[in-house]
Amino acid sequence: MTELPELAGIILPALLAGLLVLLTHVPLGREVLARGIIFLDIAVAQIAAFGVLLAERLGLGGSDWQVQLMAAGSALAGALALQWTERHLSGVQEAVIGSVFVLAATAGLILIAGDPHGAEHVTDLLSGQVLWAGQAQLLALAAVSLPVALVWLTAPQAWRRRLFYPLFAVTITASVQLVGVYLVFSSLILPALAIRGLGRRALPAGWALGLTGYAAGLILSALFDWPAGPVIVWSLALLALPMILIQARAKRAG
Repeated sequence: MTELPELAGIILPALLAGLLVLLTHVPLGREVLARGIIFLDIAVAQIAAFGVLLAERLGLGGSDWQVQLMAAGSALAGALALQWTERHLSGVQEAVIGSVFVLAATAGLILIAGDPHGAEHVTDLLSGQVLWAGQAQLLALAAVSLPVALVWLTAPQAWRRRLFYPLFAVTITASVQLVGVYLVFSSLILPALAIRGLGRRALPAGWALGLTGYAAGLILSALFDWPAGPVIVWSLALLALPMILIQARAKRAG
């Protein structure tokens, strides 16, 4: 079994990464639910992942800033395209988002065809590597998460509507390479679902639920040598489910 000091040395940086992810993903997830575009997050995350694979395919994998630029550019282009379709194809926006996700995912598979390490790259992008969060990754994530959270939480509602898609793309790009596509989606949607009816208490409750889920998942992952990303997803789901059911029952009773 992992010794306690070693366990803490693994978990604490990963937990800090989770806190930085949740700082932006919980409020942005609430906006996703309010707009009724549930799969936007996984589509934009998949586009950012495609950008990473494209950078590696072009031989840019040895340069972190070039990979980040490719991922951010891909995610921003995809988000702006979806912002355009929201205005002009609003009745079928969810179908468009789903189609974009499938196209980005399959384009990534085409890119890695013939690459002996392709399956490993895809697994890393889907499941993430949050247990191995280093100082450089945490600083890069903080450099995005803190300004985005500040802008989102202080901007007037009209500006939020205008800035949502660009801020969303930048945020997803910063988090997807560290925590993976699955955990990006779960961090956005599961806390947001759990706190729908809590009013002013929603954000603190969402952050608390998310952080508890990350902590539980990281501890289980480190103790039993399970993959961190998938375990955190399940931890978040198991914590969110009772709150979702309680609110559903209260709504029926009211």
